[in-house]
Amino acid sequence: MTSTIDDETLAHRLAQGTGEILKGVRNVGLLRDGELGDAGDSIAQEWIARALAVHRPEDAVLSEEAGDDLVRLERERVWIIDPLDGTREYAGVRQDWAVHIALAVNGSVTTAAVGMPDLGQVFTTGEARAVPGHLTGRMVISRTTTPPVAVQIAERTGMELTTMGSCGAKAVSVLLGDNDAYVHAGGQYEWDNAAPVGVCLAAGLHCSRLDGSPLVYNNADTYLPDILICRPELADTILSEAAEYFGEHGGYRPSE
Repeated sequence: MTSTIDDETLAHRLAQGTGEILKGVRNVGLLRDGELGDAGDSIAQEWIARALAVHRPEDAVLSEEAGDDLVRLERERVWIIDPLDGTREYAGVRQDWAVHIALAVNGSVTTAAVGMPDLGQVFTTGEARAVPGHLTGRMVISRTTTPPVAVQIAERTGMELTTMGSCGAKAVSVLLGDNDAYVHAGGQYEWDNAAPVGVCLAAGLHCSRLDGSPLVYNNADTYLPDILICRPELADTILSEAAEYFGEHGGYRPSE
């Protein structure tokens, strides 16, 4: 069974299937708010874990909703997943929540899928392509936190700030051309951005830390607080403005 499904197909089916499960749990209307979010997290995690155990029993797994087995540090292949990214948005019946499935090989995401269940779409490393066209002049940030570095970059570049929930939703908005850039600083872990980064890199977008360094996965410390995803022609400008911000505020402190 395991040899008949390649990594790309497996990631896509995991994201698609998880999205269908989560919509089913929500749509029957038996749970609301925090109870709905908790149920969605646990049910999605259980299904993904079972599927990976069947199809990739030798691979390690890092998930927001499971204990961290550090045996993963000894493995070349590690699935990094967030079964439900944007729990509050999901429970609040918004569309900006996502399913994140990523495979990191030796620290780099090689295969990924971001499911946007309420849009009926799954974006994968094998098929996603960034939408070209005129710049929108918009930068998307978190719906719940406003990083000062993003505010300064927006002010100095003349970009308008917009907000969304899930990291996957924000990354997809850049992929689809609805926003030109996504800037985040503080409060993310590897499972929050591995799948969005994998898909966006494969689609031709720029993805990095805010100091311009590459995003590396399957670390002992899974905290990965800052990220830039943007149109490639804007990367140098945004990174330069980020460097100026951190220089003015006593050095590079992405957790601000």
